[in-house]
Amino acid sequence: MADQKPALVLHLATGGEPLLFALTTQESGKLAGRLTQLVKAGAVESVTTKDDSVVAVNFAHVAAAYIDDLNRKSKVFGLHA
Repeated sequence: MADQKPALVLHLATGGEPLLFALTTQESGKLAGRLTQLVKAGAVESVTTKDDSVVAVNFAHVAAAYIDDLNRKSKVFGLHA
């Protein structure tokens, strides 16, 4: 089995293609349990990407946010092959 490649996937409320941010396993674990609250509150959160960049995300503009594995073949939201 291939190593996991976790990513933060953000679907903006205005539409368009989702934004993907590659994360470390540690960062994805920190965010996973908090995403629902961040979106509900419309909070601004700093996220550290896999390449050590820090991205400020304004969750007030996010319609859906989740952690996904970039190794997955399925590209359809909610469907796992």
